[in-house]
Amino acid sequence: MILIGQYDSPFVRRVAVALRLYGMAYEHRPWSVFSDAADVARFNPLKRVPTLVLDDGEALIESGAILDHLDEAAGPDRALIARQGAERRRALKLCALATGLADKAVSLVYERVLHKERSDLWMERCTGQIGAVLDVLEADRAAAAGPWWFGGRIGHADIAAGCALRFVGEAHAAVFDRARWPALAAHSDACEAMAEFQAVVQPFSISA
Repeated sequence: MILIGQYDSPFVRRVAVALRLYGMAYEHRPWSVFSDAADVARFNPLKRVPTLVLDDGEALIESGAILDHLDEAAGPDRALIARQGAERRRALKLCALATGLADKAVSLVYERVLHKERSDLWMERCTGQIGAVLDVLEADRAAAAGPWWFGGRIGHADIAAGCALRFVGEAHAAVFDRARWPALAAHSDACEAMAEFQAVVQPFSISA
């Protein structure tokens, strides 16, 4: 398999972490959606990452859909999410909140870096949405009894949150107040201490 995209993307990184936790071999093409857009477009006309090219040449897009395939390939006993029921729905909701948080953080970067005239209203809206999601995730994570969200084993919700938190912390250091969200800060530290996370690190580098 070939994973396309740079590891500073929280979406690419969550797929890479899952691949490593599953022990699935892959090649990495660290293509940029800007400077390598033509290369990305050969596999994904949206010119977005992550894109995962399977051994038969099929290209999967969007991190949630990619992980759904990997879960199926790993089998229900090894999947990083509950097979069905309330736990699965809750995990999917947490993943949606974490990836939505990451999406808003990316939008804030684009507004800050790519636009000549910034919209203060849009930046305030994105910042407010990020803070609101962090509040919800903080309360939920603080209430979790085990070392991970659903007990003793890391899952997709943990990974999605960990990747989003690192991105927000690097791209918008003033937004992620570790003292305000201590459970999430501890969660981020636990994720970053794992070899699977450390193997797929790319510091965020775009400057305003």
